[in-house]
This record gives sequence, structure tokens and C-alpha cells, in this order.
Amino acid sequence: MVSLEEAVIARLDRHGERFEILIEPSDAQKYKEGVAIDILASLAAEEIFKSSSRGDRASEESIQKVFGTIDVALVAEEILTKGDIQLTQTQRKKMRQKKKDKIVDIIVRNAINPQTKTPHPRKRIELAIEEAKIKIDPFKSADSQINDVLDKLKILMPIKFDTIVMAVRLSAPEYGRCYGEIKDMGKLTREEWQKDGNWIGIVQIPAGLKLEFFDRLNAKTHGEASVKILD
Repeated sequence: MVSLEEAVIARLDRHGERFEILIEPSDAQKYKEGVAIDILASLAAEEIFKSSSRGDRASEESIQKVFGTIDVALVAEEILTKGDIQLTQTQRKKMRQKKKDKIVDIIVRNAINPQTKTPHPRKRIELAIEEAKIKIDPFKSADSQINDVLDKLKILMPIKFDTIVMAVRLSAPEYGRCYGEIKDMGKLTREEWQKDGNWIGIVQIPAGLKLEFFDRLNAKTHGEASVKILD
């Protein structure tokens, strides 16, 4: 369990009332990125507050009225999902730098200068991100921000990703779990529903993200997704 000093506030305002939890920063970030966490283990206190800074707990009556339950884990999950994370300036700077480093890693691994067919040096990518004043969101996954970052870098330098094209087939339930992942990681160029009720999508992704793409879809579908690389 994280200490009170290290925890950040997750806050949700609803029906004229405020509800807060105190949670470990990296776990809050993971949750926002869609990674499963043990919410209760991530809390600094198994309490729902109306003002965590004053230590004022929300009443069970107000919690029940707004959330339909007084289960701390369920209420905390909704606060994380629909509320905002209140970071200190130091925490936000640290998390943004960590996310920026991950984005740069992906670009260095996958991008080339199309004029020379060679990779760009890491330092060049870092300086270009600063020059373009690209804002990195500490709570969005690196994968979901890559396309936007790359579009902005193209204004300053010749750069492109080597890509591969894949066909993905999903059942209706799998589609609901995976569609966001597919849109985050690549460009969906075609999609259609088959007569058998399955969904087919053609998606273009950076070649270096191929294994991660497979892993994320398999994790969401327990290995039931059908993915084929197209020539």
C-alpha cells in the first residue's frame, strides 16, 4: 500500500458532490492506459473522501446515492475511469518524461529517414519533439500518441515508419474489447461485418510493433483473435 505522502488524488465531481481517492501514481497511470491493477492494493487508504486533503470522508449515504454501491473497489474504479488525476508538478513532470522516453524509443526503433533509408539518431528525435512543442500526455499510452507525434515531426524532418498490413478477424464480443486497441496502435484502412457475425479489419501498423500488437490482441481475446500478415 502506497504512503499518503506519495499518493496522488483521483477526483470525480458528480451531482454537485466531490469524491476522491488516494492512489499510487504509477498504478493510476497504468489504469488510465488500460492495464489491469489491484485497485484496493493501490490505494493509500481504503476510503472514499469528499476532501482527502482535510481527511473528510464521503458519507455512505452519498456514495450509495451517486454510485449505487458502497463497495470501495467499485467506486474507486469509477472515479479512476471517469474522473481526473490530480498530480503535483513534480509528479507530472516525472511521468511525462517517462512517457516521452518510451515514445522516443518506439520512434527510434521503427522510423527511418526516407531520403537516406537510415534511422534518425535518438538525440535528433528528442530535439525535434522539443522544437515542435509536442505535448505528451502522461496518462495516455505511448502507442496511442505515436501517430500524432510522428505527424508533427514530419513538419520538421523527413521521417516515416516502416509498416506492415494485417487482417484481423474478431467475433462481436472480441470486437468490443479490441477495437480501441487496434485504433490506438495503427491505421484502420478497411473494416466490415461478415454474414457469420465476425468483424474483419485491415490495419496498418509500424513493423516494430508487430509482436506487441499480437500480444495485446491475444491478451484481450485469450488467444482467440485471428491475425494474418498481408503481403
